[in-house]
Amino acid sequence: MRWGIIGLGNIARNFVKDLALVNGAQIYAAASRNLDKAKEFTEEYKIPNAFGSYKELLECPEVDVVYIATPHTSHCELSLLAMNHGKHVLCEKPMGINSAEVERMIAAAKTNKVFLMEALWSRFNPSIKKVKELVEGGVIGPIAYLRADFAFYALDRDFEGRVLNPKLGGGSLLDIGIYPIFLSYLLLGKPDKILSSSYFHANGAEVQTSLIFNYSKAQAILYSGFTSRSEMKAEISGEKGSIFIPTRWHEAQGYIIERNNENEVIRLPTTGRGYYYEINEVHTCINQGKLESNLWSHQNSLDLMTIMDTVRKQNGIVFPFEE
Repeated sequence: MRWGIIGLGNIARNFVKDLALVNGAQIYAAASRNLDKAKEFTEEYKIPNAFGSYKELLECPEVDVVYIATPHTSHCELSLLAMNHGKHVLCEKPMGINSAEVERMIAAAKTNKVFLMEALWSRFNPSIKKVKELVEGGVIGPIAYLRADFAFYALDRDFEGRVLNPKLGGGSLLDIGIYPIFLSYLLLGKPDKILSSSYFHANGAEVQTSLIFNYSKAQAILYSGFTSRSEMKAEISGEKGSIFIPTRWHEAQGYIIERNNENEVIRLPTTGRGYYYEINEVHTCINQGKLESNLWSHQNSLDLMTIMDTVRKQNGIVFPFEE
């Protein structure tokens, strides 16, 4: 499976290192709008082809599948361009800026009969897969309470950069709030009611969002922010016990089950950084002729984005290019 990499930032660097660990994967090409940057990247990771435009890479007949790791605002446009060139696509999360973009991307995958998946790597993490299995198996009883957060201090960063620039879809919700929302959705489904509150920086970027998701018999308390650090632990509690995923739960290396005042510590270290598992899922699906993954389907991506659309509407999170 010959891969092309579009967008050569830090996420792409980590992804490429894991791609090298996957049997049957070849990193065939990398593209940047700056040819020198593409050449520097390809030399560092021993990739045979460098392109100075995304279109050139997509016109390369040898590339089978592309990984898109550009800022959020170009995910939809570049995914559509790739699929219209007959390429399979793994698109970094969030798949689009809003549900309308995600719907267009799903339609393009069906029209072009190519595979499309949102790169929500946590879904394929062995610990998180196991936690879902345990919850569904009734190990802690029906979930009554879920708590998850994701925060780091980012207000010392460049306000023209991806994280804090509203023109690039910046803000905590789409960038990191997507993780706690994903966990609640994965284990409890779409909420019946959403309560949310956001704070904004002077430049218009949303920098803190707190959420309560109401379900028929459960509540989820979720948070994302750039104004401080947080423990980034997850807790899933039911009537028979609790499951805890330690710090940096989104890239879990294990979990803890607490029942009858006893803790069982399970260690499940990831291969590489953890992107390895989503890459294998892409290979498996494409080899089976699938257009989407059963583990993280088109509908899952659309549901997740619809939830985030609701939160944005409640708090007036509007990007300049949407006005």
